[in-house]
Amino acid sequence: MDERPRFIEIDTARGIAILMMVLFHTLFDVSFFSIAPVDVSTGFWRYFAYATATLFLLIVGVSLVVSHDRAAAKLSGSALTKKFLLRGAGIFSLGLLVTAATWLYLGEGFIIFGILHLIGVSVMLSPLFFRFGRYNLIIGSCCILAGFFLTGIYGPWWLLPFGIHPAGFTSVDYTPLFPWFGVVLVGIGIGDFLYTGGVRQFAVPRLPDLFSAPLAFLGRHSLLIYLVHQPVIIILLGMATGTNIL
Repeated sequence: MDERPRFIEIDTARGIAILMMVLFHTLFDVSFFSIAPVDVSTGFWRYFAYATATLFLLIVGVSLVVSHDRAAAKLSGSALTKKFLLRGAGIFSLGLLVTAATWLYLGEGFIIFGILHLIGVSVMLSPLFFRFGRYNLIIGSCCILAGFFLTGIYGPWWLLPFGIHPAGFTSVDYTPLFPWFGVVLVGIGIGDFLYTGGVRQFAVPRLPDLFSAPLAFLGRHSLLIYLVHQPVIIILLGMATGTNIL
């Protein structure tokens, strides 16, 4: 077990992303259940959602670099690759649980390839890209551009993970590899620059514990919060409005 301390700035940034996610999903649910006329599909809130996903995935990339460089001190070859394959498979499996839950609850619009699926696949693919280091900034940017070119191109269901889908496809969370895996790769490139060898390459200003500690706590438990926050939001909205939205 790696006993080196966590980086407070990474956990804090992830905590900020968690708060952004909870805020957006609360507004999304308010709109989805017609509780109030909130437009989350266009304008400011749509870009807020993009910013939230981008921040999350950049942090995924940076964290992968730290994890890889620290693990490489003890593991190598297939054992090191296996670590990321198993971790990614575990996250992807949680994504499949989300798929099943949203299919049972929503039916139409359920999540087929959402952000957990993307993160799981990204973690499994990451061993192929660590070797490129900072060049992942370029590779990731190319993936992002490819995502823009694929927008509006329709195809069979099996191409969904790549950003190509049938006409009329809808989902409450669709986060395909193009462009979003590109954001993870950009994060890996940034991580290679800022955390070379798993070591921080810059000084971190001291933040008040009242500010950083709660955010870092959220960041350390981001996966659990992601899994439970939507049911909690829905229950609280139902209680606050006196309606049965379950």
